[in-house]
Amino acid sequence: MELSDIRREYTRGGLRRHDLPDEPLSLFDKWLKQAIDAKLSDPTAMTVATVDENGQPYQRIVLLKHFDKEGFVFYTNLGSRKAIHLSHNAKISLHFPWHDIERQVHITGEAEKLSKLEVLRYFSSRPKESQIAAWASKQSSRLSARQALEGKFMELKQKFAVGEVPVPTFWGGYRVKVTSVEFWQGGENRLHDRFLYSQEGEHWEIERLAP
Repeated sequence: MELSDIRREYTRGGLRRHDLPDEPLSLFDKWLKQAIDAKLSDPTAMTVATVDENGQPYQRIVLLKHFDKEGFVFYTNLGSRKAIHLSHNAKISLHFPWHDIERQVHITGEAEKLSKLEVLRYFSSRPKESQIAAWASKQSSRLSARQALEGKFMELKQKFAVGEVPVPTFWGGYRVKVTSVEFWQGGENRLHDRFLYSQEGEHWEIERLAP
């Protein structure tokens, strides 16, 4: 089969201007809940795009952990590739690909580091094995073999067998301060519906985009 022959129709319904609230957060909340109710795999998974010092973009999948009017929150190793990129260029892009319900959401903004208290609160809520894994992995660094990572994990599991696991100094999180949100709803005959919210001061401008 030729890749160019792979296609499908989008028939789950459209998105109209009168369906849109004045601000994007309530619509995102509604769509996320519907993605969860539809039992999609990893509905909070989002593609996070950053750019290095040479202008080369990179993408990876990260889980959304919180959102409100202040922004969208995720956590990571502060020595990771994405964190290094953000230290030079705070501009960031988030993308939610909810294929099964024929929707996408694309967010642009700037990332700022979370406070130590916010990081502590979230880290403390993680399963102990996940806390230990944060210590074991020097994210984005080269590994000689998987056994080296597993060995480090087992060593730390014994070290932290009793008591609480402290937050690593090299681990934290970011809040994405939103500048734009695009909602994409699949449409028949490739006539998809796209609406872009752009922040203008205290208000949001809404524009329909061609598919």
